[in-house]
Amino acid sequence: MAEKKQKVVVYSTPTCTYCVMAKDFLKEHNIKFENIDVSENRKAAEEMVEKSGQMGVPVIEIGKQIIVGFDKEAIKKALNIK
Repeated sequence: MAEKKQKVVVYSTPTCTYCVMAKDFLKEHNIKFENIDVSENRKAAEEMVEKSGQMGVPVIEIGKQIIVGFDKEAIKKALNIK
């Protein structure tokens, strides 16, 4: 039974090492995601803080779940990656 694909959004900045690692990890697992550069999009930055309570990046939104930072295990669990 195929799982319904959850929408994945990565709030990041171009200079953030962990953001790059998170995006590379998603790409490695063929996970499509929307990247939002919060350094250029003030409205998105405010939205990210509202959702996560955090100013730091990356903030990864998987479905309704918010993961702060590059937490590989949490991402794998949220996406059912073995």
